[in-house]
Amino acid sequence: MVKFQETQLDRTFSALSDPTRRALLARLEGEDGLSISELARPFPVSLPAIMKHLDVLSDAGLVTRSKQGRTVSCRLNAEPMEEAMGWLARYQRFWTQRLDALEAMLNAQRQEKS
Repeated sequence: MVKFQETQLDRTFSALSDPTRRALLARLEGEDGLSISELARPFPVSLPAIMKHLDVLSDAGLVTRSKQGRTVSCRLNAEPMEEAMGWLARYQRFWTQRLDALEAMLNAQRQEKS
């Protein structure tokens, strides 16, 4: 499949699809402004692998980097997740309505049997 243009929503979901990237974001949520080496420390992968994950997160706008001297620090930027949450909320409403209708139907069947 050829990708001509990725939307912000596509980049956000793509970035969030990997468990290592989600774990990196979770660390930044708890400890904002970590250096890349501090951020990478608990992960059983190489620093270059972490850098590639951070590139994906940066491209999606989920992480910002700043350099002070030789140290590059990362910060969480949760704004792109807002659009993703809106998209998911639509489907939450859809499934809530469907499940409520199913519950009503099952309750009606139970009442008919009693």
